[in-house]
Amino acid sequence: MAPITVFQASKIITMDQNRPTATHVAVRDGRILAVGGADCGDPWGSVRHDPSLAHAVLMPGFVEGHCHMAETVFWEWAYAGYHDRIDPDGRHWRGKTDIATVIADLQAHLDRLAEGEPLIAWGFDPIFLDSERLNRDHLDTVSDTRPVVVLYSSGHLMCVNSRALDAVGYDRHSNVEGVMLRPDGEPSGELQEMAAMFPVMRRMGMDTRTRSHRPAHVRAFGRICQRAGVTTATDLFAMLTEETAATLRATTAEPDYPVRIVPAISTIHNSPAEVRSQVEALAASNHDKLRFGPVKLMTDGSIQGFSARVKWPGYVGGQPNGIWNMAPEEIFRTCEMMQAAGIQMHIHTNGDEASEIVLDALEAAARKHPWPGARHVLQHAQMMGPALFARAAELGVCVNLFANHIWYFGDQHVALTIGPDRAARMNGCRSALDAGVRLAIHSDAPVTPMGPLFTAWCAVNRRTMSGATLGPEQRISVDEALHAITMGAAFTLKMDDEVGSIEPGKWADFAVLGEDPTAVAPEALKDVPILGTVTGGRVALLQSDREV
Repeated sequence: MAPITVFQASKIITMDQNRPTATHVAVRDGRILAVGGADCGDPWGSVRHDPSLAHAVLMPGFVEGHCHMAETVFWEWAYAGYHDRIDPDGRHWRGKTDIATVIADLQAHLDRLAEGEPLIAWGFDPIFLDSERLNRDHLDTVSDTRPVVVLYSSGHLMCVNSRALDAVGYDRHSNVEGVMLRPDGEPSGELQEMAAMFPVMRRMGMDTRTRSHRPAHVRAFGRICQRAGVTTATDLFAMLTEETAATLRATTAEPDYPVRIVPAISTIHNSPAEVRSQVEALAASNHDKLRFGPVKLMTDGSIQGFSARVKWPGYVGGQPNGIWNMAPEEIFRTCEMMQAAGIQMHIHTNGDEASEIVLDALEAAARKHPWPGARHVLQHAQMMGPALFARAAELGVCVNLFANHIWYFGDQHVALTIGPDRAARMNGCRSALDAGVRLAIHSDAPVTPMGPLFTAWCAVNRRTMSGATLGPEQRISVDEALHAITMGAAFTLKMDDEVGSIEPGKWADFAVLGEDPTAVAPEALKDVPILGTVTGGRVALLQSDREV
């Protein structure tokens, strides 16, 4: 008989309605055996008491239902973002708040590169800067001898210099949607969405989604998750080769690997039939910490990049409506095939036009191929209002809202993208719950940093960077937000029978906290310290971060 360990905590918040709180949890074989007081494990045999967490509050390990393992590759490039960030090794990187600083830092980064190597940066977003929009001329001052690529924070846009444009043959005659032009008809350097960006990414070796599954990057992703209290996370746009599928499988199977990974295979480069075949083959090798099964569809783009598909009256600045990464007819065709194959879909929809089209496609697929337990998920779904939430609930479609956008981009959405009325309902957690939608909330890391307690804080308080409260009627309670980052997200991944609460039979996955998030003021929720995680009964506590 395997040994039984009973962990003591100052408080355990279980997310189990049958026993909401406790002080002890018994663990055997990596699973929760019993929950209660100090004697909870006694009926099961001889126990070992572990007081190492007695000072802490335990919650179910947080479930990040929308993030990307590619972040670990991004940190090999120059960071050009507006906000401060922490890398996988705990180093603190300062944000850049004007184009001059971005350019100076890029120039300084040149000394780190080999001869002929392109300069690649990430995290930039012009919507925060009151200046001329970044263009090829700016980046030509960084280097006119090597390609320079600056990937925007959303991952849906980039800006490149003249050498990079030449490398892929973009000029005034290029007939590619998303290659933005200057008034003189020449490319400005800005590229929007996948059709325009992928040739540059291929030419510059920016194969982030493949490289992120190599052992060093998989382990770095585990460190990112631990710092956030996350024990189950997605890779929600995964692309794998046979080699990287094998390395991902082997690395996540290491005994001390701290996260359960749920990759969602991208449908963007292959036919629905090819994706279906790949998912079936990969799922045959699943194990406790790796769960292939769902797929990811990318429909529209980014609201702050003006490439999301929005309904009337469009963008407040009069910008053209956004770009379809999948044409509506392709969305319908893919949804029908995946529904027929019994494959769960996680579908990127930022604008409300995209959400509406996807709900139409899912409804049509469900009529042809009924599947009551599909649990398809609209990811981001930032502009959905009550009517679209009601449709989602009727169809049994889950929604994972991008709550972090309220703080990171809320002021810009009010002033520059969709205006105060629609911004007030953005990421409308209250409307979703009131409509009966199964709700999760997320960070979309690395678009914003992974941190479920911060994400919960955003949904509870709806504060923007300026301190305004954006759409107070859409606020939810602390309890509802904590549910969204545990059981809510677990439900969207079809793992609510394994993770998301501390109850017998589930994996012994815990977030180790320095305070009780239900006892602090709602405004302080984001400041509750993360001390570490427990995954399958293995304790891993954090060390302090370093600043550079």
